[in-house]
Amino acid sequence: MRESVPWGEARPVETSEGEFVPVRDGAEHDIRTHDHARSPQRAEGMSEALARVRADAASEARPTFALLAGWQRRVLGRPAPFRTGAAFAKGGRERYGAWPDLPIRFAECLAQSDEPGTPPASRAARAYLDVCFFHPFEDGNGRSAFLTLVFVLAREGVALDQVGPIRRPVRHADDPEDALALADLVAVLIDPARGRAVSGR
Repeated sequence: MRESVPWGEARPVETSEGEFVPVRDGAEHDIRTHDHARSPQRAEGMSEALARVRADAASEARPTFALLAGWQRRVLGRPAPFRTGAAFAKGGRERYGAWPDLPIRFAECLAQSDEPGTPPASRAARAYLDVCFFHPFEDGNGRSAFLTLVFVLAREGVALDQVGPIRRPVRHADDPEDALALADLVAVLIDPARGRAVSGR
């Protein structure tokens, strides 16, 4: 399904390109509200991981499983190795298999988040879904997917002032239309974030 998605056809970001500082750190705000409401400990781990994500993006680190595992160690408060067995999500309705070359295939997909010629919003959305549906960790894959999306955008000098529309919906592994819709959504969120940053609203 992943290869059938026309990632290059996602909604373009219409405003000027370049790094900008949003009026609000949407990722940190969501952690302080959404994650903290679930567990202060969860929010603390996410905040620590987010700081590491931003530092890694600033240092132009390449997206690798080892990088994600370092963030995930902060999220979970324990080591986060690549899973070795099948994984399940959505109350068991989705099953993610395990096969010998799964880590290699995941690494290849992560590397495509640097792929030239594909819009940044599409690369960020695709990396988010790669983490969701490769499901590399035993726990916390949704949080890892979110951090990966933040990382891919940060490498492009992009930050969002709201992220709830990305984090809240349930996404399905067999829905290519939803995959492209996520890329469109990321692009839609970039434009007003940049506009508000420029205007100071």
